Amino acid sequence: MKNFNFQNPTRILFGKGRIADLNDQIPSDAKVMILFGGGSAERSGVLGQIREALAGRTLVEFGGIEPNPRYATALKAVDMINENNVDFLLAVGGGSVIDATKFIAAATKYEGDAWEILTSYGSVIKEAMPFGSVLTLPATGSEMNSGGVITNPEKEAKLPFNSSHCFPVFSVLDPEITYTLPPRQVANGVVDAFVHTMEQYLTYPSAAYVQDGFAETLLRTLIELGPKALETPKDYDIRSNLMWTATLALNGLIGAGVPQDWASHMIGHEITALNDTDHARTLAIVLPSLMNDQRDRKREKLLQYAANVWNIRDGSEDARIDAVIDSTRRFFEQMGIKTHLSDYAIGASEIDHIVNALKEHGMTTLGEHDAITPEDARRILNAAL
Repeated sequence: MKNFNFQNPTRILFGKGRIADLNDQIPSDAKVMILFGGGSAERSGVLGQIREALAGRTLVEFGGIEPNPRYATALKAVDMINENNVDFLLAVGGGSVIDATKFIAAATKYEGDAWEILTSYGSVIKEAMPFGSVLTLPATGSEMNSGGVITNPEKEAKLPFNSSHCFPVFSVLDPEITYTLPPRQVANGVVDAFVHTMEQYLTYPSAAYVQDGFAETLLRTLIELGPKALETPKDYDIRSNLMWTATLALNGLIGAGVPQDWASHMIGHEITALNDTDHARTLAIVLPSLMNDQRDRKREKLLQYAANVWNIRDGSEDARIDAVIDSTRRFFEQMGIKTHLSDYAIGASEIDHIVNALKEHGMTTLGEHDAITPEDARRILNAAL
């Protein structure tokens, strides 16, 4: 196991009716901006619950944060914060809204060009506004980590950032408010959490037995409960376990002391930047192809994954690896997510654009060995057509 530092300061308020506890989590004299996406937060009654919980406070609302949140939209929020002397932010939504809020919290305090936050991948962040979140879509783990991703269509860029200053102070996780999510978003959330876990697990053995065992449990839980969530959307036990699994998949715990990959994410970001494909769907395209392409480097962990997650133990090593890659792809398809570029109107001609974008954004060495080059990404993408 590698040396590591681990600290997660985010307080989790989990369970039914926890929005009612919001008032105790925010300083009594704070002027609060509520940030959210589209109309679903209003229609579902979540915003109404929040307004009721914060009755008597001075509130400012900022809506319209997009899936794959936009840089320009975030800057509008920064302006509104400054105009209204806001001093606490509350993100209401899934990973996109929370990611945007993290960027906004940092950009409000940054004296330079806010674009530098993204081109430096967050290294220039020295402080950020305090913020909390009310999670409505379990998927990204953004409610309990310090990273985010912002899209700039004008620059055809989708860039990640990370800073210890960008942890939420608290996050409210009420599984009941996920009951009304559309099946597409449920499926996206399950696959996103699955690939987050894989990026930290499917590398090479590092004698991190606790982290491996924890990751394997998360993967098995997603495989078992993901399809059931589509079949029975108001089953509290299923929804609560999926919500907590998605949080644990990327709150730093299973990634402590282990090698990590993230190549599927970096390649997937460029697909989203190209045509706005849902983030989780880009991962479902890239991961199976990358697993096959990198099967020699990942051989030991692929065999461990086959045995401990899918109970695939018979046959030659290559046969077991073939079987587990096929099982992974079929799981994504079972969740209703297609796994080939052609399913999203992306052909061979677009692959050049994706590869060039990786180069432009400095993604020239990816993977746990820093050995996946843009030309390797080209091969992976060609195999995913």
